[in-house]
Amino acid sequence: MRLLEFASNTHSQTGEDGVLAKVLETLPERDQWCVEFGAWDGQHLSNTCNLIESKGYSAVLIEADPKRFQCLQANHGRNPKIFGINRFVGFGKDDSLDVLLKDTPIPVNFDLLSIDIDGNDYHAWAAISRYAPKVVCIEFNLTIPTEVEFVQPADPNICHGSSLLSLTLLGRTKGYELVAVTRLNAIFVKADYFPLFGIADNAPRALREDASTVTYIFNGYDGTIFIRGSETVQWHGLRYVNRIAQLPRFFRHLPETYGPAKAFAYRVYKQLLRLLNRG
Repeated sequence: MRLLEFASNTHSQTGEDGVLAKVLETLPERDQWCVEFGAWDGQHLSNTCNLIESKGYSAVLIEADPKRFQCLQANHGRNPKIFGINRFVGFGKDDSLDVLLKDTPIPVNFDLLSIDIDGNDYHAWAAISRYAPKVVCIEFNLTIPTEVEFVQPADPNICHGSSLLSLTLLGRTKGYELVAVTRLNAIFVKADYFPLFGIADNAPRALREDASTVTYIFNGYDGTIFIRGSETVQWHGLRYVNRIAQLPRFFRHLPETYGPAKAFAYRVYKQLLRLLNRG
């Protein structure tokens, strides 16, 4: 099954509404509960609002920002099936999702969890142990090459994001398999359900179809460094600088062609770089 064929947006950003509807439709049992954090105003770029409005889902919507949470309450506050929580979801003993959900009536194995907190998504998912959603939709850093493992530090003050591959490996340790990759999100199902999707190869490289935001850096034989691909600082709209020079032009030849003087100068240059990098 190629789930991206069902991509569509009612409130979502890159086709998640349609893909998630198809994923949930494929499951043999559903309880019609979902959770989203950060939920923003409960509508803007939401991965759960379509389920709430069109499928009658109950939901726990968690948003840390007070102003956004006020908007969330204005949009959903009259719906008795919606439980709004104005809290930061972290990965510690006092702020994990396990802690925040314990006072809600949501079942342990609810249908869908959507995680979008611009940085510590990996650590917030890793910290969940009590609850086991059937489906997890989680944002990855779309500028990281598909084959790269990268996990940002577990720090609320950092917003780097983590790679698709690292989230896939985390999912497997938690009993989940990747079934779809939109431009922004990886979608996982509990491993027990995975055979229902008829996916022969669910490696990230097989399911990720859009890598247009990735920038590659490589070097020529002579040490010249090249930038190709997106060449854009994605969220700031800035182009990369045209040249990155690790080596001065004087040294940009194959090292075996250096004469004695240049070889000596290069050894000195490398030592200086090592000293600078230590600082």
